[in-house]
Amino acid sequence: MDAAGLESFRDFVDSRSSALLRTAVLLSGGDRHAGEDLLQNALVRAAGRWHRIDEPEAYVRQILYRQQISRWRLKWPRREVSVAEPPESRADTDASAAAELRVVMRAALSRLTARQRTVLVLRYFEDLPESEVAALLGCSVGTVRSTTHRSLARLRSLAPELAALGPADAEQASSRDFSPVEVRP
Repeated sequence: MDAAGLESFRDFVDSRSSALLRTAVLLSGGDRHAGEDLLQNALVRAAGRWHRIDEPEAYVRQILYRQQISRWRLKWPRREVSVAEPPESRADTDASAAAELRVVMRAALSRLTARQRTVLVLRYFEDLPESEVAALLGCSVGTVRSTTHRSLARLRSLAPELAALGPADAEQASSRDFSPVEVRP
């Protein structure tokens, strides 16, 4: 890579890495370390082709999605990490309520299958239409619809307190470092 390309790549990483990391963490089920690994691998792949990429963010996101799909297909999936103690009870302050909501959402997302989680992240966090999700995942629009429906039903059963939230509550929870998946009743 030449000096101009290297500078362009560094500028891209500086400006877009936090948004890309949020997506990678969501795709990996809320596991920040796995999300960081996913993003780092995607950036390494993009760096090798940097001079040929027209839309760098779209290209890196595509790599993220495809790497996550490859992870689902592994013969031996990653083992889940268990937590010694559940989160503390709800506090009365708004900041703690939003933090608890993020914890509940991450826990619920981590209990979904990788495919369900990926479809929800692409549809609601990335706000992609069903046709684009289907193209990214290499499946039909009907598969995306049915997977979305089953995923939301499972999410509601795992975290029923999310179904009671209004749009203002969801917006407050997403104002920090995590944007929750929209849950429709």
